[in-house]
Amino acid sequence: MKIPNGQQIIEEFEKWSPKYLAMEDDPIGLHVGTLNKKIERVLVTLDVNEKVVDEAIAKGAGLIIAHHPPIFRPLKSLQTDFPQGRLMEKLIKNDIAVYAAHTNLDVAAGGVNDLLADALGLMDTKVLVPTYEAELVKIAVFVPESHEEKVREALGKAGAGSIGDYEYCSYTLSGTGRFRPTADADPYIGEPGKMETTAESKIEVVIRKTEKDRAIKAMIAAHPYEEVAYDVFTLENKEVAMGLGRVGTLEIEMSLADFVDQVKERLDVPAARVVGPLDKPVKKVAVLGGDGNKYIQAAKRSGADVYVTGDLYFHVAQDAEAMGLAVVDPGHHVEKVMIQGVVDRMAKQGDWQCEFLASEVDTEPFQFR
Repeated sequence: MKIPNGQQIIEEFEKWSPKYLAMEDDPIGLHVGTLNKKIERVLVTLDVNEKVVDEAIAKGAGLIIAHHPPIFRPLKSLQTDFPQGRLMEKLIKNDIAVYAAHTNLDVAAGGVNDLLADALGLMDTKVLVPTYEAELVKIAVFVPESHEEKVREALGKAGAGSIGDYEYCSYTLSGTGRFRPTADADPYIGEPGKMETTAESKIEVVIRKTEKDRAIKAMIAAHPYEEVAYDVFTLENKEVAMGLGRVGTLEIEMSLADFVDQVKERLDVPAARVVGPLDKPVKKVAVLGGDGNKYIQAAKRSGADVYVTGDLYFHVAQDAEAMGLAVVDPGHHVEKVMIQGVVDRMAKQGDWQCEFLASEVDTEPFQFR
């Protein structure tokens, strides 16, 4: 196995959490340093503060993947006498790059909101607030039967054939390919100037339009022919909408009081703010990581009995109470579920010699007494 460079690591990461899923003006991507270097260790964290940077230095990490962008607003100066300037100085002096995946990781399938829903035991989940609906295309390629599996595998690794909770989906037809190589050709099968027939398979896969070029490149690299015959069709059917938050059901109905205890246990928090009568029956749950104040109406429209989100404003809490929607606010820091989620996902992504490490630094600024 080879040691990857940062570009390769982030390319694999963005197959799962692409930038186009992010909300407008969200400052995602590379914040500090360079990806043009070999990286043996990656530290995954919710936030980037000085303790996290010290941890990265101690563990020999050349890259930090964070959920919360360390530079959320443009910097007017970079003075090393102040905390943010000192942080940046330490990162640069130790050649540590920082990459942020914020709302794109919230929206991504298997990202922050799916991880929160899974932790709470929600079933039959759907998107709470749709933000993106991808255009789909179908790629059809003709390949000799000897290379059918190799080409199909290359397409699947590039993300083609992902449909809902299924991946590597494809359809194959068998047939006969006919061609005559010219005098300038260097054919894999046949001879120049002679008509050739060969058993071929037609492989069809569906992929998002935004990702088709990567899939075609991978398909051509795996294909034995000098000239690859393939078609790309625009589809009218759309991918299932992606977006912020999830809504699903609990396996067993319980009181709001019992549900709050479950939230505290499964999201590893000592306390939570609660709106609503504690004896209220809870079955349908909406969850949205981070600050979910703007989406309280969406939670109500979804039919949820309770909405789990962070940073609840006083007047929004009063609005929820008036509309009969229970709310559990376990804080913004529960998004820490992304740390192990990203580590587990990225450890499976590439065939490389690179270790993904979960940050052990607690970046929760609040204490509960």
